[in-house]
Amino acid sequence: MRHTLFLVLLLSVFFSCKEGKKYHDESKVEIENVSDSTLQDIITFQSDLNEEFKNPETSPLPDRYRKDFTGLEFFEPDTNYVVRAKFVLTPDALPFLMPTTTERESEETVYGIAYFELNGAEHQLELYRNKELMQEEGYEDYLFLPFTDKTNGKETYAGGRYIDLSIPNGDSIIIDFNRAYNPYCAYNKKYSCPIVPSVNALDTQVLAGVKDFKKGKG
Repeated sequence: MRHTLFLVLLLSVFFSCKEGKKYHDESKVEIENVSDSTLQDIITFQSDLNEEFKNPETSPLPDRYRKDFTGLEFFEPDTNYVVRAKFVLTPDALPFLMPTTTERESEETVYGIAYFELNGAEHQLELYRNKELMQEEGYEDYLFLPFTDKTNGKETYAGGRYIDLSIPNGDSIIIDFNRAYNPYCAYNKKYSCPIVPSVNALDTQVLAGVKDFKKGKG
């Protein structure tokens, strides 16, 4: 499974939400025969993320929240939120500065656009690459997918959520919204996290992935 282990040095490389780096394991999510294997992948993802948050070496939680932390709140696993998207490369895209929750900005490039159907409607999302990050070991094929949806500020974090992906071999890409996670600034304001571009606002509810963090209820 592709674990959402995205983490880079604070105030240096893009995606800095915590000092250090998070790596992820590989496993493919298949649309066909989706039920058992994909549901297990989602459950494993949730378990691994909870373990990361409990570990003082990897957790973004301040000590006052982590000491009583028992687990994040997730939507129930739902394979309706695992979509196969048409993936269109954008080779002529120019780099731009993506703002973050601090004064830091990051030079990003739109690597491609994913077109897909969700909740009975057509949608599209941009996927990004960072020049500095792609030169780091383990991140050569990394794609960053930030998005907002109609649950933000209600069931989910107001600033939107992220998904980690890899460059696909062909012209399609699997997006599993059950793996959507919060930026670290949702838990701790000391982190600098990318702000979701307005073009990646989904006009639907994504009832999958990590819910908003209720401080004191961890």
